[in-house]
Amino acid sequence: MLLDGDAWNDCFDSMEREAWRLETLPVYTMPQEAEKLKRFLSGENSPDDYTSAWMDEVRQWKSEGKSVGRVHIVTRPLSDYLRFEFEYYYRHHVKAGEDIRILDLTGRENPGLPDQDFWMFDESTVVLMNYRADGTQIGRELHEGDPDLYRQWKRVAVAESVPFLEYVNG
Repeated sequence: MLLDGDAWNDCFDSMEREAWRLETLPVYTMPQEAEKLKRFLSGENSPDDYTSAWMDEVRQWKSEGKSVGRVHIVTRPLSDYLRFEFEYYYRHHVKAGEDIRILDLTGRENPGLPDQDFWMFDESTVVLMNYRADGTQIGRELHEGDPDLYRQWKRVAVAESVPFLEYVNG
């Protein structure tokens, strides 16, 4: 089943404990980011007081005792997009309370993780994130099978990754 609009938002609205994501791509092509990306590539950094609706959501969920996290799989050198994402989003999202971790596979084997992005809600509902090769999202699809493999992938990804701030400051 494809998830759009309200059905997609309901995944976040109905979570009881946790939303977690595996990100696998070096580029996500999002039209709403084009101007910020252009400014970043010309040398501009994001303002220290940057805020967003996502950060407000993360803060709200944290206040309700819920958690939001992700692991992004990367290899060096980082793509321009990843450098942008780290600067414009991740450094701020961590401050808002999101648990962002990086799994750098440069010079090492993939520990058995898929090349498919997904969100998992309460370790029971899995939504597959489908993208074109250029990073343009083409749809979200509810996984209707057993979520156990996704729970295993989450455990591996978290165990093999490092916190975002440790990665960028280390």
